[in-house]
Amino acid sequence: MTPNIEISTALFPSSSDLRERQITSSASELSYYLIEAGDKGRPLLILLHGFPELAYSWRKIMPSLAQAGYYVVAFDQRGYGQTVGWDTRPYHDVDLRTFALTNLVRDVIVLAKILGYHEVDCIVGHDFGCVPTSLCALIRPDMFKRAVVMGLPFLGTPALPFKPNPDEEAEASRNNLQPDLHDELARLPYPKKHYRWYYSSPSADTEMSPLSGLKAFLRGYFHLKSADARNDPQPIAASTARELDKLPPYYIMPLHLGMRDTISQAMTPDETSNMESRCQRWLPDSDLQVYIESFERTGFQGALNWYRVSTDSPLQKDLDIYAGKKIEVPCLYMVGTKDWLLHQTPDAVERMRQACTQFFGPVMVEGAGHWVQQEQPQKVAEEILRFLDSYED
Repeated sequence: MTPNIEISTALFPSSSDLRERQITSSASELSYYLIEAGDKGRPLLILLHGFPELAYSWRKIMPSLAQAGYYVVAFDQRGYGQTVGWDTRPYHDVDLRTFALTNLVRDVIVLAKILGYHEVDCIVGHDFGCVPTSLCALIRPDMFKRAVVMGLPFLGTPALPFKPNPDEEAEASRNNLQPDLHDELARLPYPKKHYRWYYSSPSADTEMSPLSGLKAFLRGYFHLKSADARNDPQPIAASTARELDKLPPYYIMPLHLGMRDTISQAMTPDETSNMESRCQRWLPDSDLQVYIESFERTGFQGALNWYRVSTDSPLQKDLDIYAGKKIEVPCLYMVGTKDWLLHQTPDAVERMRQACTQFFGPVMVEGAGHWVQQEQPQKVAEEILRFLDSYED
């Protein structure tokens, strides 16, 4: 028995192609908030959002995917939005094991079962949603038949040392920055820090969540990572402090600033004018308000707990059982031409190609920055459908 809970405030009119509901099951502590399009019984597509986003981020492409014959579902993931039941305790009290990456995979599997599906025709992820997307395809290829990864490349599984020597120990580091690199960033002429470790700190939620100024913060954050901003992504040659310092400040932050102040500093008068003339085109104020109201309710800590797990190697040890395993289902990589996320790691596309036995891409989406499915929804939907049509199971 999986009872539905009535949504208190509907995001879409009754005439919309999109429907929303809350669904629960004894199989999970979560009550999932989901948005759906298309008829149940058709092949299932599940869409996983990133940070700081919601299921709502998929609203623009879901009708096109449904019209092509799919049942399309997006849900607010653990820690986000109107999905409830996750550990809401503060930073020092929360049980981070509930946010383990494999538990995020379990959330998707349980949802598919609740919906009455043994197979997911394709799982699609964006930004941090690429992590559970890639792991779903890696761990359960019998269930997740294809995958689309947008923005954050899958760099492979842990490489456990076959022999205890320094080179292989370094290879087994799960791609986390080494402590001395944090020190090197802090010693740059203009001292810096990595955003993932800032997001993992106790101060991040405290600094980001106050209601005053939340609109300006989110508007600036969405703008600066979009194609509207002055982004000119370039590869970096190595994971060194000097090379990482080429990344924009929302990735490599000023050492003594939080993310709100970093965004405020980057929103120069010229950039603000640039934003005001363009932002309504793809993220009008009415759409931005959905994000504002959501994070007003929840704060950011639930979402930030994902980063805490990703920067804490002991919390990722359960992935060691997949050491050396590759994604074996067809996997498409797509990214906006103005998205710096591709260039956080040297040779990321080649590493993903090596980590997948059936790799397709990269598809470079013109006119898109980081928020590719919101900035260029028609192009993204077309590329996903082309992939689904061309590489059937």
